[in-house]
Amino acid sequence: MFRMHRRPIAALAAAFAIAAVTLVAPQARAQEKPKIRVSSLTLPVFNPLVWNVMKGRGLDAKHGFELDVRPYPSISAFYAAFATGETEVLIGGPTILQKLYQEGVPLRIITTGFTLSDLVIFAKDPAIKSLADLKGKQLAIDMGGSQFQVVRIYAAAKGLEIGKDITAVNANFAVARAQLEASRVDAALVIEPLASIILRQNPDWRVIFNGAQGWKEITGVDGWELVTAMRADTIQRVPNAPRMLLAALQDVAKVMHEESEAADKIANETLKLPPGILTAAVTAKRLHMIVQPAWEPATRKSITDMMERAVKAGFYQKMPDEKIIYVP
Repeated sequence: MFRMHRRPIAALAAAFAIAAVTLVAPQARAQEKPKIRVSSLTLPVFNPLVWNVMKGRGLDAKHGFELDVRPYPSISAFYAAFATGETEVLIGGPTILQKLYQEGVPLRIITTGFTLSDLVIFAKDPAIKSLADLKGKQLAIDMGGSQFQVVRIYAAAKGLEIGKDITAVNANFAVARAQLEASRVDAALVIEPLASIILRQNPDWRVIFNGAQGWKEITGVDGWELVTAMRADTIQRVPNAPRMLLAALQDVAKVMHEESEAADKIANETLKLPPGILTAAVTAKRLHMIVQPAWEPATRKSITDMMERAVKAGFYQKMPDEKIIYVP
């Protein structure tokens, strides 16, 4: 009798096992989210804070993907990882992305990011009130960055040539600040959060140039310090990735502007920025994150206008083709 019952029991157990696998497998597959690798920085700048807020708030999961943050210690490594495909997304300068695209990197600009308002030039001498007052003087500035291109384009529109009328001393943001503190130069270009840190420690220093104000003066629009780019092969792999990332970035911008204290805390915990620095940058409207689809006509025009001016200024020989801007 015992042997007669073993087969039905074994068959029943097997049936339950198959049913369990059949039920669980689709659920597991449904819960899988596409992973998107992004370039980040270990430097104390606001660029990595975007990803820290997104991950910390679960905004990637909310919008259907898993954010894989890859940190790099230098800006060159940050861009190189994206260029080689080690990462799939970065937030970078539009004219630097223009250069990468023309070098064969299959990128698509999908959204805007930060305006030029966080790009500022400081001077200690109260007699220096504008960029024009730097004629015959020295400006510490990173000549390899997109910020240099913006300043040079603005200066040219005002009849000034950086390198001739104004001596450019090549220096990254931290070194530029140190050079000005030591009075080795007459002015220094920095971006946020260093700008807010400087103003806290040196309230008598003067801002003689703000990128957004300067760009608007010569173009009628604010211009973009940073925009978001995604590799074309990633879009092919995950067709909805641009829209998912757009929605998540818009949520990050809301946290930055509507919950500044919460974002400030994340900046302190992850980037070791002094408490209150992010809040100060947002309150002073130097840090302005605006996330819009790059394919909208007005936004597309504002991005390509920056590229056109970079070509006219001699940074690049020609404009990239229209594919550089993603279109759904």
